[in-house]
Amino acid sequence: MQNNIILVGLMGAGKSTIGRQLARRLNLTFYDSDKVVEERTGVSIPTIFAVEGEAGFREREEQVIAELTALPNTLIATGGGSVLRDINREHIKAGGTVIYLRASAEQLFQRIRHDKTRPLMQTANPMQTLRDLLKAREPLYMEVADLIMPTGKQKVNVILRDIHAKLKQLQDVTHANAES
Repeated sequence: MQNNIILVGLMGAGKSTIGRQLARRLNLTFYDSDKVVEERTGVSIPTIFAVEGEAGFREREEQVIAELTALPNTLIATGGGSVLRDINREHIKAGGTVIYLRASAEQLFQRIRHDKTRPLMQTANPMQTLRDLLKAREPLYMEVADLIMPTGKQKVNVILRDIHAKLKQLQDVTHANAES
C-alpha cells in the first residue's frame, strides 16, 4: 500500500478543508480531484455538467482519480461521487489509506445550503437530494474506507487530532501484523 491518504465522503463533509490541513501536518502533497478537473478543463464543474452532463464529468474524474492515486506521498480529497464507478473504487482502495468523512444529511445541508456551485444541489428540494445521495453512496464509502471519521459538529482541529490518532493506531496494527 502506498503512503497516501484518500478522503471520501459526500459534498460538505470537509474533504477539502480537512485534507489541506492534514496534508500539511503529514508533509504530503494535497490534491482536490475536483479542482484538478477544473484546472485541466479551464472551466468550473457546473460548466462541465452543463455542457457534457454528469457522464462527461465522471469520465474526466475517472482519469484524474487514476492518475492521482498512482502518485506517491499524496493526500487526495475526492469528489463526493467519485465512488460511483467500480474502477474509481478500485483505484481509491489500492491508492492508500482511505478515510470516510461521515456526516448526516442535515449537517451537510447546513454547510452547503448557500453554495450555488454544486450542480447536484440545484433541485427543488436539496435536503431530500442530500438524503437520497447519502443513502445511495454511503455503502460505497463504507466499502472503500479503512477508517470512518465523523465530521459532525466537531471543530477541524479536533477532527485532525482524531484522524492522526487513528492513523497511528492503524499503522501500529499494520506493523504488528507484518512482524508476526
